[in-house]
Amino acid sequence: MEVGQMQRQWVDYTKSLFLEGFLDGQFLQLQQLQDESNPDFVVEVVSLFFEDSEKLLNDLTRALEQPSVDFKRVDAHVHQFKGSSSSIGAQRVKNACIAFRNFCEEQNTDGCVRCVQQVKQEYYLVKSKLETLFAMEQQIVAAGGSIPILELSF
Repeated sequence: MEVGQMQRQWVDYTKSLFLEGFLDGQFLQLQQLQDESNPDFVVEVVSLFFEDSEKLLNDLTRALEQPSVDFKRVDAHVHQFKGSSSSIGAQRVKNACIAFRNFCEEQNTDGCVRCVQQVKQEYYLVKSKLETLFAMEQQIVAAGGSIPILELSF
């Protein structure tokens, strides 16, 4: 496949991530911080998000499996996850965390258990989508191309 076609596919795929609500403007801001001196900035930041998220999801699951749920602790984990999701622009994960925090406030164990499943689902979806995006970027660069600058208006 030629570079121009790969770049067009990357643009279409990236736009779909915004249109489907997986990403928001914060992700664009992350991309703007990347330059020649730090070409892997976004991948590095998102990889750290993935690592932290796995730990947070495990901590959340364990906390909700306790006979007596410490809702303050669960809420602290969800609050942290919401913040890190927001910082990379993972909009659907962030929104699932907002709903999750409401159930923590109500000390609703069943609601929290449902929400942790929803948060996991949204997290694994956005992780898969971003891994695909980064693989597309690697293919473009390997073929001698550059990643297009995306201009989206919100």
